[in-house]
Amino acid sequence: MKLYENGVYLINGTDLVEATGDYQAKIQNMTGKSVNQEDAAKETIAYGILESHNTSGNMEKLAVKFDKLTSHDITYVGIIQTARASGLEKFPIPYILTNCHNSLCAVGGTINEDDHMFGLSAAKKYGGIYVPPHQAVIHQFAREMLAEGGKMILGSDSHTRYGALGTMAMGEGGPELVKQLLNKTYDINMPGVVGVYMTGTPAKGVGPQDIALAIIGEVFDRGYVKNKVMEFVGPGVHNMSVDYRIGVDVMTTETTCLSSIWETDEKTEEFYEIHGRKEAYKKLAPGAIAYYDGMIEIDLSEIKPMIAMPFHPSNTYTIEELKANLIDIIDDVEKRARVSLDNQVDFTLRDKVRNGQLYVDQGIIAGCAGGGYENITDAADILRGASIGADEFTLSIYPASTPIYMELVKNGCAADLLATGAILKTAFCGPCFGAGDTPSNNGFSIRHSTRNFPNREGSKLQNGQISSVALMDARSIAATAANKGYLTAATDIDVDYSKPKYYFDHRIYDRRVFDSKGVANPEEELKFGPNIKDWPAMSALPENMVLKVVSEIHDPVTTTDELIPSGETSSYRSNPLGLAEFTLSRKDPAYVSRAKEVQKGQKALEAGEHPCAVLPEIKEQMAKIKAKFPEVDHTNIGIGSTIFAVKPGDGSAREQAASCQKVLGGWANIANEYATKRYRSNLINWGMLPFLIPDGDLPFKNGDYLFVPGIKKAIQDAKTEFEAYVVKEDGLHPFKLSMDELTADEREIILDGCLINYYKSH
Repeated sequence: MKLYENGVYLINGTDLVEATGDYQAKIQNMTGKSVNQEDAAKETIAYGILESHNTSGNMEKLAVKFDKLTSHDITYVGIIQTARASGLEKFPIPYILTNCHNSLCAVGGTINEDDHMFGLSAAKKYGGIYVPPHQAVIHQFAREMLAEGGKMILGSDSHTRYGALGTMAMGEGGPELVKQLLNKTYDINMPGVVGVYMTGTPAKGVGPQDIALAIIGEVFDRGYVKNKVMEFVGPGVHNMSVDYRIGVDVMTTETTCLSSIWETDEKTEEFYEIHGRKEAYKKLAPGAIAYYDGMIEIDLSEIKPMIAMPFHPSNTYTIEELKANLIDIIDDVEKRARVSLDNQVDFTLRDKVRNGQLYVDQGIIAGCAGGGYENITDAADILRGASIGADEFTLSIYPASTPIYMELVKNGCAADLLATGAILKTAFCGPCFGAGDTPSNNGFSIRHSTRNFPNREGSKLQNGQISSVALMDARSIAATAANKGYLTAATDIDVDYSKPKYYFDHRIYDRRVFDSKGVANPEEELKFGPNIKDWPAMSALPENMVLKVVSEIHDPVTTTDELIPSGETSSYRSNPLGLAEFTLSRKDPAYVSRAKEVQKGQKALEAGEHPCAVLPEIKEQMAKIKAKFPEVDHTNIGIGSTIFAVKPGDGSAREQAASCQKVLGGWANIANEYATKRYRSNLINWGMLPFLIPDGDLPFKNGDYLFVPGIKKAIQDAKTEFEAYVVKEDGLHPFKLSMDELTADEREIILDGCLINYYKSH
């Protein structure tokens, strides 16, 4: 795999010319045409799709309107509640409400099914589509029923990726969907486009997760595709089935790219035809001379079975390399874990080494990444006639949709898998975020799913529990299962893959999915369960800001799962204050109490009272501030909390990672950088300041008060540098904060205090 240092021209879809040296003459000789970078950049597939969806008239500053929206049952209640508070009357474009995250309805009494009934009633009232629990995971339904060539879909789940079908899709926090529901736009600068040029054919036994992990391992730490569009091109694309391409595509989220798109062909057309939607196909390919801001060149035939060790998808090795250097790699994983887990528990994988081999306790093939038809049929071929054994090792398989499950039953693959001792389960995302198949304490799971962040499998550090996940492809998971839990690459076994043809049975959805056909029924009453609560009132940005640092995180990357844990906590996603009680609970259990104590001061200000009565320590802080800024008093300040994290926001698109801080009185984050655009957007949409500070020695520590004078005017004036002070025993110590450029609307949202306030005032 090669990552180019400069921009690259793709000539006639087959030849690469790096933009260095005498590249212009070289292209002239190849094509007989002179080259212009600006014009060539318009020849990418991504540019064409973005141009057709941009409403600003300026391709440097995009204002995108999407064709469709999709959400699942952790996010749609909050989105619809926010939109209702902002004047929603009907869904202006198709909005699909799926139910694949809280579909077990096993935790928290009635609250999960209450939310489902809210979703169904909302689809009827506002003119949407409702997919009942267990029918399909969100992204598989989108592939089967929603994707269209050349179109764009926005989803409130980070793995909203349908590029392999010619659909540019993006995962964002809920407020971005609210904007679309209110006929607003998705405003971003024109993203860079990085090509992924593929040649060769994957080796027998190598699956899409192997290709994906190889890419993630190369690009994540370098930030090579961060907030850019990945465009998959080259002859190697056509050597993969569409199911295979989908398996690579869905994992592009873990590179931190903005979106993805692939060139399409007759195989793509066949996929649409199989699903009864041949008209949705569109031929997509780059122009004769297309310019990319970067290029990843991959010979697919060189990729070997991969494994991403705990606790990140980028912690990658070939299985061959892991087996050859087992103890050294385990030692490195354990060292990394001590940082990620803050030494809260003893974590080891050494006890998994048996007779020089790595033993795993559990295998999972599931969700939008692993639950595809070909992944499971190939696994069935590997396991046919085998036994997974009667020891610790277990194997669970979750087909990504009921139509896939139905076909596995019809062609006998389901029976072959069940005969091995494996378990087949319904379409459910639980193993991906800690709501299903949590291993035992010290258990080690291999999964064809999307992420292996700390505790994402469901264990709880605060209870002394730890288990861990490594990501692998379904084929090598099946090979390991056939070897009764001892790590085995699929390329190490001899299997004839039968590749049974897929037949899609549309009757399943015809009979169970509610589709309003876009017709709203205003007379329909929304069904509210007792756990569904409105958002609390939020204040506008004050003239001056007093912030207390209430958490300090020095991990290299902080995931959204660490900011607001997934798993059973998601049962409270429709109750903003209830969910907020879990904020940072696995990373900094004292955060909530510290933040709520500071919030007392702001609540006093909002009530027209002096904050000293409820927050005594603020009196001393204000005295030091007034010594330098005598005009500042309780009438022109806001009091809130902030956290510092080196690089927060990797992972899920759930806006709760930001909104939970906001409802506890958070006014800002301070970071060296933000891991993803979507997390920064979530902060802004909840009225929180996404401050930046240079990497190096921090001028403040946890527990310090900070003062940011004139913050309101600075935001109004579109400043990106801010004067700030640490309040110390001997007075104010100055330092600088910065912020990346905000759009005009983003400035207004922050000034108003949050997106809800913004829509109420506009």
